[in-house]
Amino acid sequence: MDKGKKHKAQEAGKEQENGQPAVENCECVCGDDLKDLKPEAPKKAAAPSADAVVADAKEPKEYYAQLVQLKADFENYRKRMEKERPSLISWGKAEAILKFLPLYDLLLAAHQHMGKLQDGAGTKQVEDVVKGLEMIFKEFSKVFEEEGIRPMEPVGKPYDPMATEILGVVDGDDTNDGLVTEELQKGFYYGDNVLRPARVKIAKKKAPPPEKETGEKAK
Repeated sequence: MDKGKKHKAQEAGKEQENGQPAVENCECVCGDDLKDLKPEAPKKAAAPSADAVVADAKEPKEYYAQLVQLKADFENYRKRMEKERPSLISWGKAEAILKFLPLYDLLLAAHQHMGKLQDGAGTKQVEDVVKGLEMIFKEFSKVFEEEGIRPMEPVGKPYDPMATEILGVVDGDDTNDGLVTEELQKGFYYGDNVLRPARVKIAKKKAPPPEKETGEKAK
């Protein structure tokens, strides 16, 4: 009995002992047959394509370009802020003074009222109060002038929608149609900008009544 038949008989005997049916044509690589097997050569990794190599080479350049652009944008922003800083600081001063304008309004109203009392009574006490208010107004005017704030003078001038607010309308004629007739609250400029618009009354000419139809037109 050769080696192949002997091996098959041994396998069949083992299967019968285990109570499992023998599998026909069961072949096994043994002994000398192992010599005929050759190990497979390891597969080489695929080389990267030319496009991938070019893309990888571009990435660092793109990152550098983005960093350069970012640095340039930051420098432009810094220069712009340095240029605008004086105007921002200056406007901050104007906003601070704007908070004092209601006090100015009260003093102005008191001054006007005391002036009327002075015209009627002329007492020493009233005169002293009026002089005190005048001194306060001079100080206000001095501070305003130093900070570049100047009062508006809209009365007698055409209504300016950018610098005035209309609080009332009075009857006008051809001589004052569209002109400011009274300043109810004083307005102020800060440089060339409107710090607070003036509240005013303007004159408005009445439209002529419609003509009555006569003759054939009425029919």
